[in-house]
Amino acid sequence: MQMTFASAAIPSLPAWLRLLRWCVLVIFSGWASGCASLPANTNRTPSTHFAHPEQTALGQLTQARRSQAGTRSDSAFFLLDSVDTALTSRLALVDAAQRTVDLQYYAIHADASSEVILQRLREAARRGVRVRILLDDFNTVGEDAQVLRLAFEPNVEMRLFNPLPGPRNSMLGRIVTSLKDVERMQKRMHNKLFIADSAWGITGGRNLGDRYFGGGDKQNFVDLDVLATGRIVRDMAASFDHFWNDPLAYPVQTLLDPEDLDALRKPEPAAPPAAGAPQAVKPVLPVTASATVLPSVTPGEARDAEKPPMDLRTIPLVWAPSVLLVDQPGKVAPGDDEVNAGETVIDGLLQLIRGAQREVLIISPYFVPGPRMMAVYEELRRRNVRIRVLTNSMASNDAPAAHAGYARYRDQLLAMGIEVYEMRSDPETAAELLGGSGSGKSRKQEGNSWFGSGPGGSKSATHSRASLHSKAVIIDQRLSVIGSMNLDLRSQLKNSEVGLVIRSTALAQQAHRQVENTLATAAYRLEKQDGKFFWRAPPGASFGNETSEPGASTKLKLMVKLIGPFAPDEML
Repeated sequence: MQMTFASAAIPSLPAWLRLLRWCVLVIFSGWASGCASLPANTNRTPSTHFAHPEQTALGQLTQARRSQAGTRSDSAFFLLDSVDTALTSRLALVDAAQRTVDLQYYAIHADASSEVILQRLREAARRGVRVRILLDDFNTVGEDAQVLRLAFEPNVEMRLFNPLPGPRNSMLGRIVTSLKDVERMQKRMHNKLFIADSAWGITGGRNLGDRYFGGGDKQNFVDLDVLATGRIVRDMAASFDHFWNDPLAYPVQTLLDPEDLDALRKPEPAAPPAAGAPQAVKPVLPVTASATVLPSVTPGEARDAEKPPMDLRTIPLVWAPSVLLVDQPGKVAPGDDEVNAGETVIDGLLQLIRGAQREVLIISPYFVPGPRMMAVYEELRRRNVRIRVLTNSMASNDAPAAHAGYARYRDQLLAMGIEVYEMRSDPETAAELLGGSGSGKSRKQEGNSWFGSGPGGSKSATHSRASLHSKAVIIDQRLSVIGSMNLDLRSQLKNSEVGLVIRSTALAQQAHRQVENTLATAAYRLEKQDGKFFWRAPPGASFGNETSEPGASTKLKLMVKLIGPFAPDEML
């Protein structure tokens, strides 16, 4: 029996909890009053993407490959379904660029794989390529702020989108400082673009950092990108320009200088002094004196993370019609959500989902549907459209509050007949997906994997947990939407997002097979038995069924339970 969404409305918070939450915000806002404010954003020079990609080697390669394929389609695609291809494709684009490289990211982490990419960008800039990097400001804190050192290289421009006032040495400090403007703090630029010469580009779920390329010590993300070339990349480049030239994009130099970055560095410990000798601290080097861009990464660590660039001449391309879905920068501006959002990426995605005839496969690490999405799912189920969802389990989710929001909907989803799968987090799963031998392929996932080997091999995968981070929707095995968007209210109402819609049966079926492989080897199917949730392992799996949140500690379960009442859906 199907349950209508109206009959399963989520109860409002008790009055005392609403009052307590309000009091907490007021107290923190009082602490934050009188804190730092942002400088005037007046010293920006507008710039635009390179308008003639056909004049570059990358553009000419596109033309040659299109002629070779004998196709009328003006754009082509290649799924980046392993950490190897995700990294080596980016290196190939930077190495081949002759005029411009544009990067737009929510986060770039200061670690070995980022060092490899940043070094290549520095080399490109020194050979005359214009490099523009647009970062959301929220994560440029502490060690990760060292990424901003590249802004002080000639031929490199870096801007921070929707910056927050306050100290960069503490994430908590910045949050407290910004509580007087919670609405602004909540709105983030979540887009992810990597573009070379306006000819080839990458979009998808990955930020830049070891955990996105299989080298995380504690956690590795299951992720998915798509490499594109042709007309669609010019659309991606135009989208980049809209954000780059928006008043919310601040040049790094207006917010901090090299001395600020030096002050954020952790001093390297010196060798133990001889008895009675004064202890010294190694002096901080100026920005331009380091062999690496990131002071926390040694040249040896960078060499270990190196990979040969992908050969763009030989990768199999799928030529197909495509459309870019992208939010406007104004969606992130403070003000009324309905006024600023306009037609959003999630609006377009829901329209595509509504047109499904047979099946919708949703991959979303943070899955908090909200009333509008639930109404669409209910409409599809009335037409007997099969809906399957792969999301994170409590243990694999890196955002416990997001899991609290998702958990509110599990009863309703199952009652509608939606098939719900949760990612297994255990280190054995990560090792299997990443390939524990360092060869880049495990026995079961040869040729059909989400992952290859990470930076410096995949040894860390044997100790790290797997976490789903891919964002994709596959409709009727003919239409694929791959991008930065989650199926949650934060992507719908708060963050700006980008998604690539590709109409290709071949590419959709390739992505579909990879998800099926994950469901068959690394995910539980959520069911309900005797009024209680039950996590069913795949047939023949090396792990068994579970009757409680799989892999989650008692501490984590308690945390999620405590967070739940204080976490509104739209903020998750």
